[in-house]
Amino acid sequence: MTGPLVPFREVVLKVHSRCDLACDHCYVYEHADQSWRTRPRTISDDVIFRTAQRLAEHAKAHALPSVSVILHGGEPLLAGPARLRRVCEVLTSAFDGVAELDLRIHTNGLQLGPRYLDLFDEFNVRVGISLDGDRAANDRHRRYADGRSSHPLVLKAVELLRQERYRHLDLGLLCTVDIENDPIAVLDALTELDPPLIDFLLPHATWDDPPPRPDGSPTAYADWLLAVFDRWQEQGHPVPVRLFSSVLSTLSGGPSLTESLGLAPTDLVVVETDGQLEQVDSLKSAYEGAAATGFDVFTHTFDEVAAHPGVRARQLGLAGVSEACRRCPVVRSCGGGLYTHRYRSTGPSGEFDNPSVYCEDLAALVRGIEARTAASLVAPELADPAELAASQRDLTRMLLARLNADVEERDDERWARAWELAAAVEASEEGARGLDEVLSHPYTRTWLLRALEALHERPGAVRDALRLPAYLAAAAVRAGLDRWVDVGYTDGRLVLPGLGELRIGGSGERGTARVRAVEGGLLVRRDEGDPAERRITLSSAAGPGWRPVRRLVVPGGASGPALDLVLDDLDPYRDCFAASAAAALDDRAAADLLGRIGDAWALIGAKAPLRAAETAGRLTTLTPLTGLAPAEPAVGRHGRGALGISVDGSAEELALALLRGSRRAELQALADVTDLYAADGSWEHRIPWEEEPVPFSRLLADTYERMALGAFEPRCLEGVPQALDTLEGAAELTVSGKRLLDLMRKEI
Repeated sequence: MTGPLVPFREVVLKVHSRCDLACDHCYVYEHADQSWRTRPRTISDDVIFRTAQRLAEHAKAHALPSVSVILHGGEPLLAGPARLRRVCEVLTSAFDGVAELDLRIHTNGLQLGPRYLDLFDEFNVRVGISLDGDRAANDRHRRYADGRSSHPLVLKAVELLRQERYRHLDLGLLCTVDIENDPIAVLDALTELDPPLIDFLLPHATWDDPPPRPDGSPTAYADWLLAVFDRWQEQGHPVPVRLFSSVLSTLSGGPSLTESLGLAPTDLVVVETDGQLEQVDSLKSAYEGAAATGFDVFTHTFDEVAAHPGVRARQLGLAGVSEACRRCPVVRSCGGGLYTHRYRSTGPSGEFDNPSVYCEDLAALVRGIEARTAASLVAPELADPAELAASQRDLTRMLLARLNADVEERDDERWARAWELAAAVEASEEGARGLDEVLSHPYTRTWLLRALEALHERPGAVRDALRLPAYLAAAAVRAGLDRWVDVGYTDGRLVLPGLGELRIGGSGERGTARVRAVEGGLLVRRDEGDPAERRITLSSAAGPGWRPVRRLVVPGGASGPALDLVLDDLDPYRDCFAASAAAALDDRAAADLLGRIGDAWALIGAKAPLRAAETAGRLTTLTPLTGLAPAEPAVGRHGRGALGISVDGSAEELALALLRGSRRAELQALADVTDLYAADGSWEHRIPWEEEPVPFSRLLADTYERMALGAFEPRCLEGVPQALDTLEGAAELTVSGKRLLDLMRKEI
């Protein structure tokens, strides 16, 4: 099996191999593997020491920041306080200076009392308790061997753990699903205890020993869990539920939050009381010896276990699930189900190369949760351009705040003055609006990202960050604020983002100028002591030493909607495209390019008026590039609405570039603020216009772009319906991605 070795970040340490309950659904004692009968009851000092040593070596070798050790059984509390103290002391000592140790214990709670909790408080051992709901539900399986109820003692343990002095140790409740129980009563009983988390677990089952389905329904477990979900929604999510949180996370493009769902590789190993190293414990439900590796802590390292074929099989992600699962659109959320639940001793596939025995339940659960929550999970930016613009602006403001936090740590007086000025500019309504306009300029974000990168690479590098006053001066001028702003200039050039460039000194000259807004323009002084002032008129016309950022304004009318674009060939951060930024254009070249863009706009308005309206709302800034095909645009890596175009090309070619670019810019802007897809590159897809399969991102981008070109060049629509069908069946789409697909179908 290929791929890098996945180190273990979670270890289940069996400290006692017997239990004081006789739960009839227990995979340790009641299922296929009966190896517990030959294990020592309690873990020995030798096993404790060797486990701690091996695990600390493993953490150090892989530079793991933390490792979780879960004390387990049987019932781990039967090991007694002295033995558990020994385990905690040895592990804590071994991990000192190596990695953070996250100690946990999973218990039925019957033995839990202050003597244990005081010990756990000393070593910060967090406690998870198994409880299946109210008394009727819990007593269905969790009883003593003589049939007595365990419920009262479990409740007593939960109440003790809820006390203020122990509350920080509470991990939550683990509940095994039984569809014979009332789902509403179960959830109400659990949430009434106010745990920090509820973890619902499907009972372990395989194709050889399937789960009970009294009414024969193939989705009985999904129906039960969806009833719980509906109640949980109705209650306003009073307690986090891991299963539901995991599905909601994957539907939005995030990771799975539980081993039982999702495609993340497993990173768990089990140490038995005799030091034997085994795979995940639930495999004991499959067959005798299914979890065995043949390794132990005395003669083998954890790396050797991680390389075991059985362990590697659970680390393959998509490649590790069955062919049927790889073709299923919900596999990213369900992950093919728990590995154990795929077991079938006979059949055409391998023992674990099958869908989960809960396959139909998992699909119904994911689809049911999606149907109930899609409206709230879909990003509003998909349907509302104003929301998208606001989210983009918020993203830039977040980067600015992060830059301030990073530079503040350097205690730089120049930055402190600039940040104080920023607060003063934003204090007025006009100033805040002017600052928003400057922050919306796409190359502002490029500046911020470059400044942050420079700080992280060279902690003392604040030069890029100190460009802030130039942005504040541009905001003050836009807002007409009557105040002087000190702005640094380099190479004799003072650049005001989005406004223009003023030649203020000779080549190579650096210094500080003062800028102030006046009606229709701005005043500039070389420095505070220089009484000479230059007045600059903010218009499309150049003046002595002044180069304005040019604009193309096309009024709306019968030929199409209005267009208002900036042609920015001056901004020092405009080099955020794959192609190189062209040198600043002279007046003749700029006029020629703007004229051809105007002609291109007229062509779009005539041939594709709906696309013209769409394009006008998406593009704000054009920048001339070199080495670019005339009909092929480049989308800036940062910021919404920026498009790189060739200085050459006919009106027809530039029209295609504008259409293509507007779609690319929109898709990128959406991807900046919401996940449209996840796990890109895990699958490959066939599209009609390509011979080779492509990743999902390419499939989506090409289809989205071709739809815009279709009205201009109808041949571009060939194959688009088939591509939309492929998109619909893809597992990568998030809820927001599916909403985008709905909008694309409406366009067609």
